[in-house]
Amino acid sequence: MKTTSESVTMRYTLRQLEIFVAISQTESISRACEQLALSQSATSTALMELEKQCQTPLFDRVGKSLRMNELGKQLRPKALVLLDQAKEIELLLQGNHRVGYLNIGATLTIGNYLATLLVARFLRMHPTSQVDLKVDNTVNIVQRIAQHTLDLGLIEGECHHPDIHVTPWIADELVAFAAPNHPLAKQAQISRSALLSQPWILRELGSGTRETFNRGVGADYSRLNIQLTLEHTEAIKRAVEAGLGIGCLSRLALKEAFARGSLVALECDELSFKRQFYFVWRKQKYQTTSMRLFLALCHQLTTGVARSDLIDLRPLMETI
Repeated sequence: MKTTSESVTMRYTLRQLEIFVAISQTESISRACEQLALSQSATSTALMELEKQCQTPLFDRVGKSLRMNELGKQLRPKALVLLDQAKEIELLLQGNHRVGYLNIGATLTIGNYLATLLVARFLRMHPTSQVDLKVDNTVNIVQRIAQHTLDLGLIEGECHHPDIHVTPWIADELVAFAAPNHPLAKQAQISRSALLSQPWILRELGSGTRETFNRGVGADYSRLNIQLTLEHTEAIKRAVEAGLGIGCLSRLALKEAFARGSLVALECDELSFKRQFYFVWRKQKYQTTSMRLFLALCHQLTTGVARSDLIDLRPLMETI
């Protein structure tokens, strides 16, 4: 049994790990320097010393780029956990229990209609915290989670990445819709064939909304008349209002327009566009206090709610 004096001495520093992570994300010493506000010599020296401690390189040199090798890929998630824990220790030693930095990614429907309100409420509850919210489609949010550049993702598409933990949040449903003067707008129920024969205005491939729509129409997808593809829900709503075709979006995104009467739901029992909103994060990701508190706020908002468009947003609106 080893005595204390015989135990292994930790020779690496948190700063070296921070520099290693920055280089792994940017694949460039010069870009890592800019990110960390360090000189190139200090950054290069720190990496060289860390690799010396490991007794093996952590990157393969490819021209001017650095690509992580297998050891580097194994080290990065462990380094990130250690750095997150160190930040929480630093906050504790400052004599308070401040909530730290949180880097969130949300897909467009969630980002535009839920996440911004949730972040506003979170910042009111924890005024010393800092939040960076990025809104993008499902494919890009999942990619950023996989690359360790986001702490937490709120997505509306499915994720099957082997290194990402996925947990359901709340049910959601897409619905076809049209302008009030559209020929189908006055019908209480519309047949599948009548609906699919219309010109469509849809979200882009790679979005969770498009994935759900494609799955819902199934084998009929090949005969659809997709007239226009847009990346933003508001642009789709404006195009449908202008009479360019019909669309299919989350009931959550259409809630206000339906209430105003500027858009009309096209109900079709023969088509199902049900889906789920999910939380995603790296499986080895350390859940910081800020992550745990934000997830708790999300769950609190949706407890007992059957579907996203039925969420009572008034408590969140009161904080704006």
